[in-house]
Amino acid sequence: MLRIIFDIETAGKNFDHLEPAVQEYLLRWAETDEDKKEVRESLSFYPLTAEIIVIGMYDPDKNKGFIFFQNNADPLLPFTEDDMQYETGTEEEIIRKFWDVVRGYKQFITFNGRGFDCPFILIRSAVHKIRPLRDLMPNRYGETHIDLFDQLSFYGATRRKFSLDMWCRTFGIKSPKSEGITGYEVKDLFMAGKYLDIARYCAGDLKATAELLSVWQTYIRIPATR
Repeated sequence: MLRIIFDIETAGKNFDHLEPAVQEYLLRWAETDEDKKEVRESLSFYPLTAEIIVIGMYDPDKNKGFIFFQNNADPLLPFTEDDMQYETGTEEEIIRKFWDVVRGYKQFITFNGRGFDCPFILIRSAVHKIRPLRDLMPNRYGETHIDLFDQLSFYGATRRKFSLDMWCRTFGIKSPKSEGITGYEVKDLFMAGKYLDIARYCAGDLKATAELLSVWQTYIRIPATR
């Protein structure tokens, strides 16, 4: 089965540049300075207050992939590094590149894609009047979309759900977070013009997810009986 792993990185808008009505709405339930700080720092997690700055895709069977990323600095020509093809563009352009690639695959693999990446891609696609070319949110219990966050928590049966970094550390997989970057730092890196650093961080997430997929398939997944 043709399958592809994908992951996104996002950056929130500047809170002070939002319309007053939007600021008021976001702060409606913020009672303390700490609450207000949390609101400002969480804008990257919602498609209404953020945009996609990187979309990464990786074919675990061919060991090759694509990293589509925004780059507001000097133009970069497409280049290949560690089996990844890097290409730049605006948010609209990288979303269109994503749909062009994903339409050719039968199975999607993510880590928390159902809870974050897929809804984010669909909403940001709609913002740019881009129609989806595949159903990224099919039946949760089917084979079209394997979300390892769901699988490793046994669809919510376990008491606590863990991050990709925690699973990587448990199974001895190199985690991109060990390089000192997490999702919380992405916006600051983007504002600092560290576009390629973010793109490479996303590539690391994809390869870590591929290794985690192998662990799940080999040691945890129970093959379907015929």
